[in-house]
Amino acid sequence: MSENHDPIRLLAIRDTPLSLDEVYEAVGDDAAGGTTLFVGTVRDHDGGKSVAALEYSAHPTAEREMRRIAEKICADFPVRALAAVHRVGRLEITDRAVIVAVSCAHRGEAFAAARRLIDDLKHEVPIWKHQVFTDGQEEWVGAGDC
Repeated sequence: MSENHDPIRLLAIRDTPLSLDEVYEAVGDDAAGGTTLFVGTVRDHDGGKSVAALEYSAHPTAEREMRRIAEKICADFPVRALAAVHRVGRLEITDRAVIVAVSCAHRGEAFAAARRLIDDLKHEVPIWKHQVFTDGQEEWVGAGDC
């Protein structure tokens, strides 16, 4: 890895649909033998209740927190390339809420780094989920509870 190689290729919070191709292409690297891509989607249920839609909100520091987490992942794992995008705004059932990808020389490293990346993003980045249930009830879920 050269000194100019920045493994953090893409970090963003967006109010537009997320692209699998964009994230996958961002982590392309000639030295990577394994790439793990995780996609979190809006499901039609939570806690035994039917979900109609979700709305995600992010604190202004959310992207900075994403970068802090990404830097930690790159320090702890032999990451060749890393990308993470999270959606905000109203999302419907099956919409993509978050996509993370990690490329490493070997698949085991890529799986482990991607797992930690999504877990840390879910627990530490200040993004809140407002769930709207089909029965009209609503619930807010904070970072760490999602």
